[in-house]
Amino acid sequence: MLVAGLCASAFGARAAAGPGATPPETARPTATVRKHLIYFKDKAGTPFSVSQPAAFLSARALARRQRQQIAVLPRDLPVSPVYVQQLKAVPGAQLWYTSRWFNAAMVACDSATLLRIQGLPFVRAAQTLNRGLPGTRKPKGDDPELTAERSAGTRSQYGKAYAQAQMLGAVQMHDAGFRGEGMQVAVFDAGFPGVNTASAFTSITQENRLASTFNVVDKNNQVFQRDSHGTHCLATIGGNEPGRYIGTAPKATFRLFVTEDIYSEHPVEEANWLIAAEYADSAGVDVISSSLGYSTFDYPSTDYAYADMNGRTALSTRAATVAARVGMVVVSAAGNEGNGTWRYITAPADADSILTVGATDSLAFVAGFSSRGPTADGRIKPNLAAMGVQTAIVSPTGTVTRGNGTSYACPVLAGMVAGFWQANPTLTAQQVIGFLQRSGSRAITPNDEIGYGIPHFARAYNLANPGAPLSAAPPEPRHELLIYPNPSKDDELYLQLAVGFQSTPLQVRIFDARGALVAEQQVAPTSAPAVRLRPGLLTKGVFTCTVSNGREQRTVRFVKL
Repeated sequence: MLVAGLCASAFGARAAAGPGATPPETARPTATVRKHLIYFKDKAGTPFSVSQPAAFLSARALARRQRQQIAVLPRDLPVSPVYVQQLKAVPGAQLWYTSRWFNAAMVACDSATLLRIQGLPFVRAAQTLNRGLPGTRKPKGDDPELTAERSAGTRSQYGKAYAQAQMLGAVQMHDAGFRGEGMQVAVFDAGFPGVNTASAFTSITQENRLASTFNVVDKNNQVFQRDSHGTHCLATIGGNEPGRYIGTAPKATFRLFVTEDIYSEHPVEEANWLIAAEYADSAGVDVISSSLGYSTFDYPSTDYAYADMNGRTALSTRAATVAARVGMVVVSAAGNEGNGTWRYITAPADADSILTVGATDSLAFVAGFSSRGPTADGRIKPNLAAMGVQTAIVSPTGTVTRGNGTSYACPVLAGMVAGFWQANPTLTAQQVIGFLQRSGSRAITPNDEIGYGIPHFARAYNLANPGAPLSAAPPEPRHELLIYPNPSKDDELYLQLAVGFQSTPLQVRIFDARGALVAEQQVAPTSAPAVRLRPGLLTKGVFTCTVSNGREQRTVRFVKL
């Protein structure tokens, strides 16, 4: 579902079944064609090997892994072509896609054909995605969250997009020479009409920075159609019309994917997300920007519950997690449910190791509609925030207007991510996320509204490059203690020292969720901004760390994955 504004058709809405709606599965079980994800038991018979990854991954994808010391695993191998051929041979089975990561195939068929498929010896399970083949579509009405805005921008070059870029330090990033050159950004959305005609996007095509387009919904390359939500989001990153509008990564290279069908809401769209993410991985994409979210579905699909927002249940969440594991920075909108009954983030925003983005206004106050955290298993979400209230966007006709939603905060930040990684090419994806979180306005005291707060390029750059800092960077907040990375996946754990806790001996104690002491460490006096903690092997869960300097004691919480 689109994470775009506060309209009825946007994030969190449930489409009503009209007169032509598909009847329940029990009414005509053999006549209803639906899509299903067919999981295979193994990859036996595959001609591919992890020792020869160039057969299924591009040179750019392999280079991204090598820079981050990420091994090519059996998970990355294409599915067995032997299984695919046998699947296609089943009468009535229509193969749409295969998934390397999930070792699965997306197949359209009726329920009788599905039973035959499930009886194949290499099939492990089937998940119904509950949508048939594309049919006649009605045009979508205008987005009511868009409002006309005629005031001039603060800085003439950026026009109305100045405030959202300046808030993140993107203007300073551009002045330092980092505009996304050489970085690839994939945008997953519902359509990109006008991107091939509006002047704000002209430089993308003229400079050959539109690397590919793919419409996963219709299985073709036609993306300059359908809903304009993708156009709005792309503009905040790649818009480049000096004197009128400049996005946060105006020189990046883009791959555009249509994964969302706004006329229905079913898990097939999450499967589309998975297919797009695998394509992006194999092409060598650096950053994925996804302003989509899933919690409620049309009948007969089953809704998610908040308990499912645990980082391991939703299909799109599991896909986003793997995308992060193979070295891409996944940037996901938190959702617009803050004022609703759901309230919380939605899939795939609950995935670990990705950047989930909440929305603020231009004064850094959290938007009421911005979805809150934490995840169901207690992790901090959103991770960061950006301007998502009256964000400057570009319409398909080229008009610069404004809109509300974490949909827009997400790509605004994704562009800054691309520029920051360009400026620090030796960092891993997870290190990029870590430095941006440490640069956040609430890095010391993260909360469930905007996580670590609003990041800033210069502050993050100086943290990553202490020996060669940029000038005029905002001061790093150091009023409290901070443990990072948080969540932590291994034994690498650091304690950022607040003023008053440097140059003095410290006693550090770590307690588990039951209050039992599980680790204790004495820290010698140091003037360093951070020290490494060595708690030993910790089990998964939430931990409390108390730090005492002999005069006062402070407490911080962290999560071990």
